[in-house]
Amino acid sequence: MALVAGTHLGHYEVLARIGAGGMGEVYRAHDTKLDREVAIKVLAPLLAHNPERLARFEREAKVLASLNHPHIAHIYGIEEASASRALVMELVPGETLARTLKAPLPLATALDYARQIAEALEAAHEKGIIHRDLKPANIMVTPDGVVKVLDFGLAAVLHGPVSESADPAN
Repeated sequence: MALVAGTHLGHYEVLARIGAGGMGEVYRAHDTKLDREVAIKVLAPLLAHNPERLARFEREAKVLASLNHPHIAHIYGIEEASASRALVMELVPGETLARTLKAPLPLATALDYARQIAEALEAAHEKGIIHRDLKPANIMVTPDGVVKVLDFGLAAVLHGPVSESADPAN
């Protein structure tokens, strides 16, 4: 479902496409109720009718909702988008770690980023959640040097409330 600037999903107005992955596309949008910018991840149309992919998408929403950590992007909700679903999430300013790593990092900076990533993963692991797709493209670095782990779409849930509807083998 390719969205264009000006498209509305509920009270969210799409501003621009900011990325894409195996499950769908991500857009920058304006939350007209709370007057803030958000990220909206829309499930690809070819996957929207696949029960397994829908379950995985909804599991990602529940996983994110179960995590509250300063180094993990927050989820705000789920929206219905025509024949698909959309996750509404925190819009993290900055660049992906993949882009940041195109230039050498000072050792102190690299260690700081590694510590923040480890803290995020530790928080997820304490909830029985294994990310399973950790890579520089799924990590954002804000202009202030704050790291945020993104994209829990392939996460395995080993125990807890989310695991009741989630098979960790998927």
